[in-house]
Amino acid sequence: MAILGEVIKKAIDISGLISSEPEPKKAQRTVLLQLLKKAKHTAFGLKYKFSEVLTSKDPVSAFQKNVPVYDYDAMYGEWWHYLLAGHHNVTWPGGQQYFALSSGTTSNKKYIPVTPDMIKAIKKSGMQQVASLKNFDLPADFFEKDILMLGSSTSLYKAEDHQEGEISGITAANIPIWFSKFYKPGAEIASIADWDEKVRRIAEEATNWDVGSISGIPSWVELMLKEIVRQNHLDTIHDIWPNLQVYTSGGVAFEPYRVSMEKLLAKPLIYIDTYLASEGYLATQKRPGTNAMALIVNNGVFFEFVPFMEENIDEEGRVKQNAPVLTLEQVEENKEYVLLISTVSGAWRYMIGDTVIITDKKRAEIKISGRTKHYLNVVGEQLSIQKMNMAIQKLEHAFNMEIKEFTAATIFQNEEYILKFVVGTDKEIDAIKAARVVDEELCNNNKNYKVARTKALKGVEVEMVPLERFYNWSEEYKNIGGQAKIPRVMKEDAFDNFRAYLHQLN
Repeated sequence: MAILGEVIKKAIDISGLISSEPEPKKAQRTVLLQLLKKAKHTAFGLKYKFSEVLTSKDPVSAFQKNVPVYDYDAMYGEWWHYLLAGHHNVTWPGGQQYFALSSGTTSNKKYIPVTPDMIKAIKKSGMQQVASLKNFDLPADFFEKDILMLGSSTSLYKAEDHQEGEISGITAANIPIWFSKFYKPGAEIASIADWDEKVRRIAEEATNWDVGSISGIPSWVELMLKEIVRQNHLDTIHDIWPNLQVYTSGGVAFEPYRVSMEKLLAKPLIYIDTYLASEGYLATQKRPGTNAMALIVNNGVFFEFVPFMEENIDEEGRVKQNAPVLTLEQVEENKEYVLLISTVSGAWRYMIGDTVIITDKKRAEIKISGRTKHYLNVVGEQLSIQKMNMAIQKLEHAFNMEIKEFTAATIFQNEEYILKFVVGTDKEIDAIKAARVVDEELCNNNKNYKVARTKALKGVEVEMVPLERFYNWSEEYKNIGGQAKIPRVMKEDAFDNFRAYLHQLN
């Protein structure tokens, strides 16, 4: 009998009964007040009069009135560069031990402060995710199985007075002692920086583990599973991990990887989506029957929302200072918003760069719909990632194919503007027919795009390249594994360089 598993499962069930889901409005107000109280004597809190905000009749409105909206460049340029230089009490009390190096797709290297309070909050949010497993009807022995977390290296770069690394590496380097019994691949392998070497070692050790759940970005988890299957001469991963039942995804949408990943399985898995960004653990899927994630409303992050409309976003993808900003209680379901966060790491009204759709306001559930800078509007086409994803899905169905990666740009070619997609697939299809499918789907789902097609946007092209070349590019120019993502949208110059690199791999 799985005695330990029974104890853990019972503890989760009891904690779930005692601590019901928080009421979002009340929880968010409490979080904001806690943030303001703790930071009121920092340089940031003094400049924006947090003490006065706290004594006002409506602290939420006063906070929004006093503090401007920030993006990374503004936050770093005005405040966080002081942290990197070793100053204390800048935007959060104390100094700075960790910086998360963001490998996002819309800027150069970013230094995101990760405070001890943020590390505590991430751990607490992780426990919320574990507690929510009671909703998925898992057997007791599941809670005794190994947990494989595929992330960035835990061997952090040590600067003069701080350490740097990706957020997955920082959090893995700070796992609780009790968790080390279950954690795989273990501290030694997790510290390996070279991706190929790390995967090789995981494949060597895989037969010694009894893995019940895996977490990581889909593309790299799939590559890891393929290598384990290949190196150990398996039919499926369940040949060595018969108790594998849960996959926790994050970083990018999982759906494009579902079909190919399931070819590596002998049994269906429970898929749980999460939203762990460099700036914090923001949301997690808490119930079956949906792929929406519940915002973590009671743990160190205050959320705000800007309607994702052309008049609210400038040409660089930043929120305009005069744009309307809503709290969670003010948003509408099935509307798209730019997400702002204020956190226990000293980010304030910070535009994280993601757009979300509110799917269930009462449960505070969202879906990530895209990126503010992954938004094409060169000639009035006004295309979001969500609309492009819909077109790519239509293309998959039309040609019975899988497209895990794609990148798009509106470019000036032969004296006219065209929308060009480069899609990762090993299947040869008729490019002209493919372009027609994409064009029709975009016209059907976006009236602004349809108008643009009658004016400046003169055509659509679809180019197929082997999927492996996307990953070759990622390894060459980004950071393979961990939190690395392939951009869905590029500006014309970057897009030309991207295509040139893919073509030289012929």
